[in-house]
Amino acid sequence: QVQLVESGGGLVQPGGSLRLGCAASGRIFGIARMSWYRQAPGKQRELVATIDSSGTTNYADSVKGRFTISRVYGKNMMYLQMNSLKPEDTAVYYCNLPQGGMDYWGKGTLVTVSS
Repeated sequence: QVQLVESGGGLVQPGGSLRLGCAASGRIFGIARMSWYRQAPGKQRELVATIDSSGTTNYADSVKGRFTISRVYGKNMMYLQMNSLKPEDTAVYYCNLPQGGMDYWGKGTLVTVSS
């Protein structure tokens, strides 16, 4: 089993910043890719950013230039630095880790962008 725990969510004003963290533990045998997803109220879950084992990153168009995904290799930690936040970034943010043919998810952390 793999456990993922997100942290760092909260209430922030438009234009502000937050840093989300994801701690992975359990039966982990190499991490090829980790990702952040988000789900806004009444909307489907969407991919926000991905980082692979070589450090290559990919971002949704809506967050390019504002969000930065990173990993601490060897500690199974992943982060999402979110800058210039907008009200439309409001969502529950989830950490995702494919492992052993399964997709593992954390319980999510709520980010609310509002004045």
